[in-house]
Amino acid sequence: MVDTLRLTAEEAVRLLEARELSGSELYAAYREAIDARDPELHAYLHVCDDDGGEGIPIAVKDVIGTKGIPTTAGSRILEGYVPVYDSTVIERCKAHGLRILGKTNTDEFAMGSSTENSAFGPTRNPWDPSRVPGGSGGGSAAAVAAGLAPWALGSDTGGSIKQPAALCGNVGLRPTYGTVSRYGIVAFASSLDQVGPVARNVRDCAFLYSVIAGRDPCDSTTVELPQPVELPRGDDLKGLRVGVPREFNEHEAIEPGVRAAVERAIELCRELGAEVGECSLPHAVEYGLPCYYLIAPAEASSNLARYDGVRFGYRSPNGGDRLEMYKRTRDEGFGDEPKRRIMVGTYALSAGYYDAYYGQAQKVRTVLAREHAAAFERFDVLVSPTSPTVAFPLGSRTENPIAMYLSDLLTIPSCMAGLPGLNVPCGLSESLPVGLQLIGPQFSENTLFRAGYALEQALGFDPVPARLAA
Repeated sequence: MVDTLRLTAEEAVRLLEARELSGSELYAAYREAIDARDPELHAYLHVCDDDGGEGIPIAVKDVIGTKGIPTTAGSRILEGYVPVYDSTVIERCKAHGLRILGKTNTDEFAMGSSTENSAFGPTRNPWDPSRVPGGSGGGSAAAVAAGLAPWALGSDTGGSIKQPAALCGNVGLRPTYGTVSRYGIVAFASSLDQVGPVARNVRDCAFLYSVIAGRDPCDSTTVELPQPVELPRGDDLKGLRVGVPREFNEHEAIEPGVRAAVERAIELCRELGAEVGECSLPHAVEYGLPCYYLIAPAEASSNLARYDGVRFGYRSPNGGDRLEMYKRTRDEGFGDEPKRRIMVGTYALSAGYYDAYYGQAQKVRTVLAREHAAAFERFDVLVSPTSPTVAFPLGSRTENPIAMYLSDLLTIPSCMAGLPGLNVPCGLSESLPVGLQLIGPQFSENTLFRAGYALEQALGFDPVPARLAA
């Protein structure tokens, strides 16, 4: 009997290599878990049949193009769309023998922080089904937490890997911008989008990152990694300089239970031999969120203009002439959140306002990048809560977009600077996971893995939801 709740990808590889388990038995075990638990959680939008092979199964966020498998980006406007080619990250997964279990639920076009914006219904948190799993990649995070996949791919624009990982008790990496190809990914904000791994532990996360990372001729924004990805082994942090930004750790939005868990993790860094000091990022929290909500919607308004009912996806049956068909297709196909961001973004790019809004936001973005760079002259890693709160109840923020946007208050600044970030579970508050965010300079993923692994070993966090382990 395969215990998918506790099986790591690394252990699954060992079982397969030792012939203690066949590929078909492993795939079948996850399919049985999906059949048993997913009707309650709704982590998957589409589940695949076993097509043979001996590789490890993987769940894939539904913004990642998969040949012959529906890819909807959680939107009615792409309902029924089946790509005729694989995205680069999927090609690389298949080259390593990984087999797709299915496509996971997401906020529509990855726009949201709770997975409640999916046109196909919300995903529920495996720790407490009355609460959200985070977003936009709540489906991938919930699938890993509930044992419905050993690991998964997500995408991160302003926190959509890190924040759901925090709320579901997973390890999630948002890589350095440009280290993973965006070819074949449904675009939201092209200067921010980045695909990354979600896993049960740090070593699995590091290995999956090594599979998908590297330059791609199909994506001119990609680069080769300056050094190979290393699987972490050490259990100490000697020689590591850890910075604690005041603005990220003392913000009034941080819940007391979250603050306490993160403070314990920071103290643990000292015990493990790290040099811990306070620093300041005075503009990051104050301007990161408003800067993001000008740049991301502006880029989205451009990217989403391709959905017109002509080439692929949904076409309204109610259109008259061509322009009427465009209008009705978009009105009926897009949900409220994409419409909101398209309107904000189009306004920010309009004649007479471009320099005042989008142009100014790009200047602020440069300030944020320089501010982080200055901090990394003194420190190797910056730490903070990933999310200011634990998972919140379903429906509690859907009527207040601003409250929903604040869920990403602490993840957005480093994304604006193109920096890598790793979420590591660091404890519980109200019986729900708390995430610790580790931020490093560009191409510092190995340092983040080292720090995350040492903390993971010392913390001893159990990633299995108590209600499922019973």
